[in-house]
Amino acid sequence: MILESFGLEKYMDELVDSTNNHLRAIEYERINTSELTHGVPAHCDHTTMTLLCQLNEVQVLEIEKNWRMDNYKSFTQLFHSYAWRILQLWLNGQLTVVYHHVMMKGNENSYSIRVFASPRAGYLVKVPKELVDDKNPMLFKPFDLEEVLKFYYLQTVQVATKSTIKAYCNV
Repeated sequence: MILESFGLEKYMDELVDSTNNHLRAIEYERINTSELTHGVPAHCDHTTMTLLCQLNEVQVLEIEKNWRMDNYKSFTQLFHSYAWRILQLWLNGQLTVVYHHVMMKGNENSYSIRVFASPRAGYLVKVPKELVDDKNPMLFKPFDLEEVLKFYYLQTVQVATKSTIKAYCNV
């Protein structure tokens, strides 16, 4: 649906063929408190898409809106899908990426299942020519996510910028 809304259906096969999907079962240790506490710091996934299913009511998702975090509510056994940084860059900045973090409470471990879709190593992510013109110049140079992640793990970059990929591939 996203590609169709931008008139980019012809890229569907390329996007599917260039994507790795990673299924993860994740367990976060209990925090032994009845008050909401930071479980995962604010971040934006370096993926094209994330599908999330929370298996118990230990976590609360908070999403950044207008530079502050708004409580989204418990998301037990609901599937949430997010378009993240790679898709934003591939669409030349036409989607807004939302930072999020997880708050936790309770006396039990938190369990979730997540599917992360991201470009395969060696695949060059580049803005489709249909999204670039005089009014909409290319905002991001082509990049290989594997190279971006190497860049990300430099301590100075993690401290210096909120958006590693944007820092790496801005035009």
